[in-house]
Amino acid sequence: MTAPPLVSVIIVNYNGGELLTECVRLVLASTIPVMVYVVDNASTDHSLLHLQQTLGADQRLHITSNSVNLGFAKAANQAVPTAPGEYLLFLNPDCLIRPDTLARFVTTMAHYPQAGMAGCLVQNIDGTEQPGCRRRVPTPWRTIVRILHLDRLFPNHPAVQSFVLTSQPLPVAPVALEGISGACMFVRRTALAEVGLMDEAYFLHCEDLDWFMRFRAQHWEILFIPEIAVTHVKGVCSQGQPIRVLWYKHRGMVRFYRKFFRRQYPRFLLWGVILAVWLRFVLLATVTTTVNHWRKR
Repeated sequence: MTAPPLVSVIIVNYNGGELLTECVRLVLASTIPVMVYVVDNASTDHSLLHLQQTLGADQRLHITSNSVNLGFAKAANQAVPTAPGEYLLFLNPDCLIRPDTLARFVTTMAHYPQAGMAGCLVQNIDGTEQPGCRRRVPTPWRTIVRILHLDRLFPNHPAVQSFVLTSQPLPVAPVALEGISGACMFVRRTALAEVGLMDEAYFLHCEDLDWFMRFRAQHWEILFIPEIAVTHVKGVCSQGQPIRVLWYKHRGMVRFYRKFFRRQYPRFLLWGVILAVWLRFVLLATVTTTVNHWRKR
């Protein structure tokens, strides 16, 4: 009987707290062979120490401790050359999987050889679906629709649709989509070898969107598997620096637009969207700062 293919799980950590240890513990409890690579981006909390004291003796766990924060893409790429296996799972340290999660990913991918990457139903703690779980690519036009809520004004117009698909019924079987959640990306190694690693010019956020575009450009499908579910305790790693996270998110979006859409859209429209992105950053940063100020009073 042929042994199940080995899966390497890559987890980039930054101040994940004890949730990092729980995340790794659940991965190590998988029903198929697994190796875990934790790349720590100079965390300042106790997360790495707690992981080493709790699970450090497990030979399937490999830890890399960076002296500075390299960003998500660069840290994730750092582990790829030494990670074995037919598949790689890029998993956030605040994600909790089940013992059969990896086995079900492998089984499904075997039935969809054209899929270079797969995601699943990413849920909040209360079981609700997270908005980024199923999505279209946020093109400049779709971003305008989202910002101005045009999809609510014209809900049945095919040209005015949001890039978030949460409002649509869950599919009953695996389906190819333009985008999945970057918190849980199950990648076929042969596809990765063709497409290449994540773009390290993104520090945090949007490197997943960039990857989706490149996978699809190389004719690899992005598969969404609704019958597999993981829990994402969102925001654990970013709660200490919300403004900085917002900055990197919006800067990443600007890079994404300029990289993929500058030749597809009129210059005035593209720059208008970029301006809207930065105005949105200023608004959210102001609101976040005000809320934090009143909480501390």
